Amino acid sequence: MSGPQITEGAVVKPLERTIELPDMIAYAGSTWDWHRLHYDPVYLEAKRIPAPVVDGQMFGALLVETIQDWLGPRAFVTALSFRFKNLVFAGETVKVKGTVTSIERDEANWSDEEPVYLLTIDMSLDVVGEKARPAVTPASATVRWRP
Repeated sequence: MSGPQITEGAVVKPLERTIELPDMIAYAGSTWDWHRLHYDPVYLEAKRIPAPVVDGQMFGALLVETIQDWLGPRAFVTALSFRFKNLVFAGETVKVKGTVTSIERDEANWSDEEPVYLLTIDMSLDVVGEKARPAVTPASATVRWRP
């Protein structure tokens, strides 16, 4: 491989982000998901929910962002799966982590001049801090990567 040396067991550069209400509103606008659960204090109080709930789709975006930041523009996530474990609320900080669990040649796109690999990355997204807990686990991504 040319470029960065990625091997099985390589640790993805983690991403840590505090998700504030303005981030959630911007995300809602980009996805057209205006459910009151994500912003409306009157609705939340009536449901006894302590704070606006982060849209679960945002977790997928953060998982992919972590991979793209780590591998760069020559990486393309071809598959992503994850399972929600706990709610995440506005103002909480999350941390995305991952480990490469397999690397193989992408035979359909391989050339000696420009090799292409398929990486499988196991990931997690956890709330960190005083109320630490898993938010998304398990998570897995398949990535087509040209080093």
